[in-house]
Amino acid sequence: MSSVSDPTSLSGAELDAVAARWVSGFELALSRAEDGAVRSLFHDDAWWRDLLGFTWDLRTAHGLKQLDSAVSERAGQSGLSMAMIGNASLVDAGTEHWIQAMFTFTTDLAHGRGVLRLVRRDDVWKAWTVMTAMDGLVGHEELTGTNRPHGGAHGTDRSQRNWAESRKLKSEFTASEPAVVIVGAGHGGLGLAARLGCLGIDTLVIDRNPRIGDSWRNRYDSLVLHDPVWYDHLPYLPFPSSWPVYSPKDKLADWLESYAATMELNVWTGTELRASDYDAASGQWSVTLERTDGTTRVVRPHHLVLATGVSGTEPNIPEIAGADTYAGMLCHSHGFPHGHDFSGRRAVVVGSCNSGHDIAQELYERGADVTMLQRSPTYVVSVASAAVPMTGVYDESGPPTDVADLLGASFPFTAAPEMHRATTAAMAELDSDIIAALEKSGFMWSSGIDGTGALGLFLHKGGGYYINVGTSELIAAGEIKIKSGTEIETFTKSGLELSDGSALAADVVVLATGYRGMLDTARRLLGPDVADRCGPVWGLDDEGELRGVWRQSGHDGLWFMGGNLAMARFYGKFLALQIKAIEEGLVGDASRARPAL
Repeated sequence: MSSVSDPTSLSGAELDAVAARWVSGFELALSRAEDGAVRSLFHDDAWWRDLLGFTWDLRTAHGLKQLDSAVSERAGQSGLSMAMIGNASLVDAGTEHWIQAMFTFTTDLAHGRGVLRLVRRDDVWKAWTVMTAMDGLVGHEELTGTNRPHGGAHGTDRSQRNWAESRKLKSEFTASEPAVVIVGAGHGGLGLAARLGCLGIDTLVIDRNPRIGDSWRNRYDSLVLHDPVWYDHLPYLPFPSSWPVYSPKDKLADWLESYAATMELNVWTGTELRASDYDAASGQWSVTLERTDGTTRVVRPHHLVLATGVSGTEPNIPEIAGADTYAGMLCHSHGFPHGHDFSGRRAVVVGSCNSGHDIAQELYERGADVTMLQRSPTYVVSVASAAVPMTGVYDESGPPTDVADLLGASFPFTAAPEMHRATTAAMAELDSDIIAALEKSGFMWSSGIDGTGALGLFLHKGGGYYINVGTSELIAAGEIKIKSGTEIETFTKSGLELSDGSALAADVVVLATGYRGMLDTARRLLGPDVADRCGPVWGLDDEGELRGVWRQSGHDGLWFMGGNLAMARFYGKFLALQIKAIEEGLVGDASRARPAL
């Protein structure tokens, strides 16, 4: 017999029963709105994150007032049924325990999965966090598994084409128009194209580079991904079991190239978007594409997706007095030369985040005398410590990637700042020796926005930190010098004068000052009229969801796709499902309007 006051005494069957009762109650509440249903299911400080499950958007409701509005708004779901998946578990969160469980849901329109966490207050188990996420549209299932294509063209028809001939015709779009054009053949664009392809949506990906993967090949030589392999799988095609834990950029580039071929993606390399126009009446774009041979082609998709990265493609190059008088080499990190010998040259790297650190280390390794100019404090965490929060989720012993993704997304971004602060503090404790050595060298270390480390910086700014893979040790040892708390006042012929009155002699200056963002890329490619109709892209909205990415941009038929490999893999599915629903006439712009909670 279990103890009422001790959750650890609950048997597995009792945990399952508690979770199953809650799921049944939630199903009833969404089937028909009843007074008091929300208060009986949710704690005062509860969260419900819905990813297309019951709205055509990514939404988060917090607190009983918003939850009551959310449940009322979504009540009356036709054909709704819910059921537990597997067994519930009791999680020790340190300060309290929660029951964690997964469940499925189905409506007449869609099916999906959810994750719930129940905490006990006043001897009553109620929800603290709930997440519902659409997996697919009923009647429009992905062409995978038991629904995979046949592949063969058996028979005696003399006019039939073989697979290679059919692929060539399809990829050229000579007899048809793509429903979707994606600009950018990086991991985000290719992953989204694969999602759309498995939903039967004809998609064309364009990239200005000569080869798929060149967006990675063209970056500085020393670049290695900072996230482990288990976190970085692409949709449908995980890395092989022999893949290294951390991916070198050229190896990843080759993998993207092979991924596009294996997933039968229609990619035009050496192709740039030269002009575009959107006809609101027909819901169709006219997009002029130019190939490297000078030929042009106008395609008319319903949807245009910019998948040019979270930071966009427009380098953020500060205007600094005297730059035209400087006699040395001046470049942005975007144009940093590969394989150059810098022996005996004095180099200054302006910027102290990932690119700044990586380039400083590469300059050092190529013989330069390097100084990093740090304008403001920077969050730094070792690559080993950064992997600790992923233990048991994204590692060799973790669950399947799709389950790991659901568990990770089931915490609303802003639901547990104390947890993020505690995790950041724990990682800082692991890194205490190198942090102390950095600060002793003059480096200004920060714990990030409100102490939330890399996660908070990434969600709010898309970057602004360094995952240490060796540069911190060089700084601590004095091999790379630090000049902190000051900015460039002016260039001189031979170097820099700084705002604190000091000067730096420099033969090479690299501006590791980031990029201006996806909206600036849209402005350059599509013009100010289109860009001005879009809302902000990236950063958190008033509900704690990322703005403008994987969801409505503010301009019909225009979407933004971004995020690291894991986010692109997971959230790209929801962008693909929205496009599929529009193409099938299941949803229109009016029904996708967002009501306030």
